[in-house]
Amino acid sequence: QVQLVESGGGLVQAGGSRRLSCAASGRTFSSYAMAWFRQAPGKEREFVAANRRSGGMTYYAASVKGRFTLSRDNAESTVYLQMNSLKPEDTAVYYCAAAPNPVVVTTGAEYDYWGQGTQVTVSS
Repeated sequence: QVQLVESGGGLVQAGGSRRLSCAASGRTFSSYAMAWFRQAPGKEREFVAANRRSGGMTYYAASVKGRFTLSRDNAESTVYLQMNSLKPEDTAVYYCAAAPNPVVVTTGAEYDYWGQGTQVTVSS
């Protein structure tokens, strides 16, 4: 069982930055795929970024590539999402997710564990 707790959301102006954190319980953090998804009001959940395992390749949605960076701290069992050059369209609830061995890391259905979400609002 893995528990995920996100933090770091809030209100930020367009062009600003924000760092989200996701603290994970459990002793197998480094071997799990970790991902961030987001859901804007009235829209479906969408993939943001994912890392299959510590030291492995990181994948990004086209809409955030070059602006967002996913990183992991295995000692702290925490995954981060550094968001730069934020745009109003980045406004959403951001969710952290974990899975032991997803086939497709960009698909939400592959993930077994989810956090409660943290709201990010970008004002224009």
